[in-house]
Amino acid sequence: MFFDDIPEENINVPEEKDERAGFSAEEKSSLADEAKWYVIHTYSGYENKVKANLEKIVENRNMQDYIVDIVVPMEKHQEVKDGKTKITFKKIYPGYVLVKMVMTDESWYVVRNTRGVTGFVGPGSKPVPLSEEEMVNMGVEVVETVLNFEVGDNVRVISGPLENFIGVVTEINPERMKVRVSVSMFGRDTPVELDYNQVQIL
Repeated sequence: MFFDDIPEENINVPEEKDERAGFSAEEKSSLADEAKWYVIHTYSGYENKVKANLEKIVENRNMQDYIVDIVVPMEKHQEVKDGKTKITFKKIYPGYVLVKMVMTDESWYVVRNTRGVTGFVGPGSKPVPLSEEEMVNMGVEVVETVLNFEVGDNVRVISGPLENFIGVVTEINPERMKVRVSVSMFGRDTPVELDYNQVQIL
């Protein structure tokens, strides 16, 4: 059965005691210190979907203390055409996603059984965390794209034929790095699709 055929809610994750609610600030800090970066292998083209799926599972199961961050390594490309600069982002390591996590039986199971994940990178079946040098080489610290807007925010179009138009963000597509904005044109709301870098929050 292909992973797309398996509903997320049907992933049978072992029950874990919800002891995190009783953690003190010091205990949570200690957990964060234990978190290390691991590499997971995914089906090609599903890196951003894996990131989104895993983030949803982490939120639903309240595992933020154990799975701290999920990154699809990207590099920024600038292309100048007709006097305008176009910025695009490309995956540095297609088929791989980086996860910062505290390795436990439960967190391993959650990550390993996320739709699109084929396994952890490491000898045999044992995941091996990245060293600090490997983290730098893989661009963990510099290539994550951080958005300063979300669905419902008012934004201004800052480039392209609709420059200076004001609209409302109705959809964000991480897979294609596109944002859909509802712009008022000729007295009616018109949905337009733009690159992340074409809009600016008001």
